[in-house]
Amino acid sequence: MSDAVADELAIRHLVSAYADAVNRRDKALWASTWAEDSVWDLSALSAEGKDNIVQLWEGAMAGFEFVAQIVHQGTVEIDGDRATGRWYLQENLKPVNSAEGRFSLGTYVDEYVKEGGKWLFASRKYHVFYSEEGPGVTAGTVTPIP
Repeated sequence: MSDAVADELAIRHLVSAYADAVNRRDKALWASTWAEDSVWDLSALSAEGKDNIVQLWEGAMAGFEFVAQIVHQGTVEIDGDRATGRWYLQENLKPVNSAEGRFSLGTYVDEYVKEGGKWLFASRKYHVFYSEEGPGVTAGTVTPIP
């Protein structure tokens, strides 16, 4: 396998691990996807530095009984030990103590850095381009993912 193919597969795995960690609320796995000096931009909220990013994520996740983040297609452009990418995703969110759920479609625009042979997020910028809220969006039964 060529280095370029291995790098792209590693970045695709990084994006998948991030979403898996969100869905399972795995703080350690989620935190392991970020570089120390990274930036996370959610439009209305942002954080710089891995510790601040993890703190923001913990606070955000505490507000939801249920989160499902499903990653769809994406692109990756590699340039040495740096890379960029764009990923499309959907999220279903059920806030704690609320019948009002949210369904959204969005895109992450990413920058990656390879540190110590491992690809990490240097920057993630999220943009929601469709959002629907209401009681019917997450009216089903919530069963935690094992």
